[in-house]
Amino acid sequence: MTTKIKICGVTLPDDAARVAAAGADFIGLNFWPRSRRYLEPQRAPLVAGAARGSGAALVVGVFVDADLDEVMAIMERVELDVIQLHGDEDAGTIAKIAEATQRPVWKAFGAASLATVDNLHVWPVDAIMLDTPSPQRGGTGQTFDWAIAREARRRHPARKLVLAGGLDAGNVTAAIQAVAPWAVDVASGVEAGPGIKDPAKIAAFIAAIRDHDL
Repeated sequence: MTTKIKICGVTLPDDAARVAAAGADFIGLNFWPRSRRYLEPQRAPLVAGAARGSGAALVVGVFVDADLDEVMAIMERVELDVIQLHGDEDAGTIAKIAEATQRPVWKAFGAASLATVDNLHVWPVDAIMLDTPSPQRGGTGQTFDWAIAREARRRHPARKLVLAGGLDAGNVTAAIQAVAPWAVDVASGVEAGPGIKDPAKIAAFIAAIRDHDL
């Protein structure tokens, strides 16, 4: 299985171009104003355009407890291929966003315990992301207990599982071996600073995954 790669929290056009050219499958643009990797909506078309001009990466818009109007307002500015919801959105809100945007929706959960994975099958989404629980809604640079993600894979084998939380070039191979996720997501693990990507770390992260998948 080829593991999909998402590099999240991209804020600069040059970084977006570099991430796409390096072969990432998804590039994440964070539209939550409290994030250290927040991307102002007026700058998003420039960043997304740089990615699209440099590779085949799909553009993921990351939202936290945004209502439908907010999501649609951003989509009027920038074309998004995927909507990622990283807050406490309920199933009804998710269904409305999916219907209105006509885009795949991913839902992120903080993997605090095995109870997190009890009802993953009920969510009306294309993929489930498991991340390290935090008030920052990701980007902590800390891993969580991968046994929780393994249990999610066991209980819900039909679901696409995205593994996030503290991944980097040094541990992503072990994470894939432990969990066998559909995709992995990284932000801080390929950065020089919040929202500023490091070219060498990007290359090393992607190479570690592709070498494992061979």
